[in-house]
Amino acid sequence: MVRHEEPVRKENLRGGEGHVVLYPILSPEELMGHGTMYARVVIPPHCSIGWHQHVGNTEPYYILKGEGVFVDDDKSRIVVHAGDICTIQCGQWHSMENNSEEDLEMIALVIAEG
Repeated sequence: MVRHEEPVRKENLRGGEGHVVLYPILSPEELMGHGTMYARVVIPPHCSIGWHQHVGNTEPYYILKGEGVFVDDDKSRIVVHAGDICTIQCGQWHSMENNSEEDLEMIALVIAEG
């Protein structure tokens, strides 16, 4: 099966600034109970995903393009670039900011706790 990307625009995702565009790779049904999201995520300039906690799941981000600021569970702020991997463990908090003038693109996979 082949399908074309269908962008989903999310305003103030998790209380963040502006909007984020999600390009689902697999639907929750296609993840067969192992997770809830697998998507390419585009964060436009000066937008963000707000501070939120992962309960019952974990989430890695793989940065594809651009530059962002990953705010980790301990509130440390880490500048990330293409090729960086951000991991969020069950119970941890995090957010992602794009303070640059270019889109930040990443792959996000929300995996259910085993």
